[in-house]
Amino acid sequence: MKKNLLCALLMLLPFGAVHAEQTLTYPKKNIDVVIPKNPGGGTDTSARTIIEFARDKMPSGTMMVPVNKPAGNGITGLLEVAKARPDGYKLVMTTVELAMFPHQGKSPVTYKDFTPIATTIADPVAVVVNAKSPYNTLQEFIDAAKANPGKIKVGNSGMGAIYDLATINIEKITGTKFNRVPYNEGTGPSIAALVGEHIDAVLTTPGSVKSQVDAGILKVLGVMDEKRFPLFPDVPTFKEALNLDVNVKMRAWAVLATTAKIDDNIKKQLVDAFTDVVKTPAYQEALKKQGIMPVVITGDDAYNMMKEDDQMYGELIAETKKK
Repeated sequence: MKKNLLCALLMLLPFGAVHAEQTLTYPKKNIDVVIPKNPGGGTDTSARTIIEFARDKMPSGTMMVPVNKPAGNGITGLLEVAKARPDGYKLVMTTVELAMFPHQGKSPVTYKDFTPIATTIADPVAVVVNAKSPYNTLQEFIDAAKANPGKIKVGNSGMGAIYDLATINIEKITGTKFNRVPYNEGTGPSIAALVGEHIDAVLTTPGSVKSQVDAGILKVLGVMDEKRFPLFPDVPTFKEALNLDVNVKMRAWAVLATTAKIDDNIKKQLVDAFTDVVKTPAYQEALKKQGIMPVVITGDDAYNMMKEDDQMYGELIAETKKK
């Protein structure tokens, strides 16, 4: 399905796009785009999508070449670009793990080692339950957790991963305690377990469960963001659902970036070019077909998002180590 979707991207490009005015003047050769994930996943697909829609931004005879380098949890690819010459010929798809791994002792690189260009994914974490669940609101779910500490089983994509840390954050904010159940193979198996009623809830992105929600199999109780998610506009934020004083934000993001300390002119060219891309209706429609809500978070705004999450995860992981 993913391959068919990517093949269809050419059909979504505006007629004559390849003849559009070039906005990158510096490339004299191909630009490598390192994807530190396996082929076929959301990060890989979003990377290839934005590259495809940016092809008319390259000078004639040059192209952006995607290269998957998932070794070492993607750290190998991140290191390659972090240490590369800051000349704009190597880009990389950074993901939210960049804000977590350094604090977990898993990576020597941080957001400071990169120059963000454009965000392809910034989906909030959501609390999802089976449609047969007795919990119809997030408040009911939290109240049940308080009444049954450590008994409600919440699935995640692996201990220490984003959805596990999101569960820990919910415990911290609400004074609850869950039975955190890891599915190290990824989000898919945890969602399958929820569908099969083997667990009580799962934390994931809303787009990951859209088909099951549309089919009436699962339901979303709340999203961890400062505003409602357009894919499910009737689902409240944590602040709304729990009457909190502050917003609760946890996002699964992917940001196209290049090496730190890049020349200002090259940075401007890249940010301007990809800002045009992420604002393109055809590109946004292509993402929506993948269950990803398009965002326009580029350049310094993307850097601030990465910095904010690095601080948040640093504090959260430090607290978990004390326990």
